Amino acid sequence: MTWGLKVLSEEQKQQFDREGFLVIKDIFRRELVEEIKRYFMDLQAKGEPVPGYFHPVGEAEAGGDILRMYPRVMHPHRFSAMAFRYLIHPTVMDILEDLFGEEALAAQSMFYYKPPGAKGQALHQDNFYLKVEPGTCIAAWTAIDAADEENGGLFLVPESQLGDIQCPHPSDPAVSFTREEVNVPEGLRPVPVALQPGDVLFFNGSVIHGSYPNTSADRFRRAFICHYAGASTSKAGKYYKPMFTREGAPVAIEDNTDAGPCGTEYTTAGPH
Repeated sequence: MTWGLKVLSEEQKQQFDREGFLVIKDIFRRELVEEIKRYFMDLQAKGEPVPGYFHPVGEAEAGGDILRMYPRVMHPHRFSAMAFRYLIHPTVMDILEDLFGEEALAAQSMFYYKPPGAKGQALHQDNFYLKVEPGTCIAAWTAIDAADEENGGLFLVPESQLGDIQCPHPSDPAVSFTREEVNVPEGLRPVPVALQPGDVLFFNGSVIHGSYPNTSADRFRRAFICHYAGASTSKAGKYYKPMFTREGAPVAIEDNTDAGPCGTEYTTAGPH
């Protein structure tokens, strides 16, 4: 059947299909952004690990690496009712259904603190990790703070979703907290994406993207990031299950054991 658009315009859908990403302004009201921020800042302030998902250390143990004090939180929807509620936020799910052309399934959530002095994130593609088949995943990247080049905002490579998933090579540890990096295809170039709190950036799982280091003196660049797949998904990486419908019902998906572009099955628990 033909999927009629629920909330997006034809122009917005065409932009996403052409460039691989789309920014929707003000999806989350100020009070919702503050609720997310407060929850995760309180979680970090407690300094207690959540086994398997969050492992902060104190300043002495961090040894000057601010991201060891403020590590990303993986899969918070698995232990936080608040995070689960925002993972399946109705407006986000409506937009995703327009982008997929079918019902969307929620696969993963993350929270990034990105304090001043934090390293950036080398260029990568999300579906290298999620291994969604058929098709690809889509990210919904919600800005909790204003995000720009100074405080470690994102940059993306428009139209890179039209190419293949690459096998990464080692990144520069002086500027990236992740180990892998992919190349910008010939003829394409990265562009920065500036966001305000409550804005959501949607992008295709094959889009090459990364982030700048946070060189600001006092500005966090916090973000709540979720990944989704279409309802026709038959396989995905084993770390992204179960997936959930917009009503919160779990959906069983087969493990994707394909060796991928590197020739070996990827085994780390999360996209970078």
